[in-house]
Amino acid sequence: MKALVLTGIKEFAIQDLSSPQIAPNEVLVNTAYAGVCGTDHDLYAGRPGSAPAVPPIVLGHENSGVVAAVGSEVANVKPGDRVAVDPNIYCGQCEFCLTQRPELCDHLSAVGVTRNGGLAEQFAAPATVVYKLPDNVSLKDAAAIEPISCAVHGVDLLKLRPYQKALVIGDGFMGQLFAQIVQAYGVHQVDLAGIFDEKLERNQKLFGVKEIYNTTREDIPEDSYDVIIEAVGLPQTQAQAVKAAKKGAQVLMFGVGSQEAHFEMNTYDIYKKQMAIQGSFINPLTFKDAISLLESGKMNVDPLISHELELEEVQDFLGGKIKGVSKAVVRVHTE
Repeated sequence: MKALVLTGIKEFAIQDLSSPQIAPNEVLVNTAYAGVCGTDHDLYAGRPGSAPAVPPIVLGHENSGVVAAVGSEVANVKPGDRVAVDPNIYCGQCEFCLTQRPELCDHLSAVGVTRNGGLAEQFAAPATVVYKLPDNVSLKDAAAIEPISCAVHGVDLLKLRPYQKALVIGDGFMGQLFAQIVQAYGVHQVDLAGIFDEKLERNQKLFGVKEIYNTTREDIPEDSYDVIIEAVGLPQTQAQAVKAAKKGAQVLMFGVGSQEAHFEMNTYDIYKKQMAIQGSFINPLTFKDAISLLESGKMNVDPLISHELELEEVQDFLGGKIKGVSKAVVRVHTE
């Protein structure tokens, strides 16, 4: 089978690999689409994602496809089913798995990170992380289920109420997902801050965002929001998130920052405002909710997917040669 193999730091090679052999509890998937995200940029550059990726490895952790074969113990899907695959695989035995916090698993493995993923014509995964798709969710849109599920986990960590006023900082793909998800969860006003007029205006026109702020020329109002979601991961945007918080506010630090980055904040404000600051890591058991958001029409990701790439174009994209990308998916097999 044709596969794009990460062979070293910032080095890919198209190779002809043997089709994966599946265990009794595994599923073999013919890849349709594989999304490419910030984690892939990190892995390509030799930085860890949810876990380190050790070359040679096939990346691709945002995957959709069609079941090619199933192991003898698999009962939830069958050959021919259209599926999306949660990449994260938990040990089920460590302290965190046994206390209902599997995302913090001490032995986390992941399709497309620690084991071969979807940037190949086929990949294998345990049946427990393979989800059958509703008929009205396309395989292309299904490549966005994994990032949606990560955002859903972040939202699950918050206490959302209809009266709240929410701000999302970041007009990248994840920030735009959050703008839709928070509304789907019932918050009555969601505003968006970013740096691209086109993206900000699109979210206001198509997705119900009320106020928009281009932070290259506008300040975000301070002490104004009940819920702030930081979806960038830079010290300056993290500081903006804290400053935007009103009394009793919740701040979700979702953006992935540099391991060496720090930002300053007034610790008295945390006390005085009774502020809650929450981190969020991956997507424990949120795939069904993510699928339902697409199935119900409460989320529309198609306008956010700007590029369909071939396997041969992935290195150019991760190397910065392809510009103006909102969200890229790699087309491996078409529907």
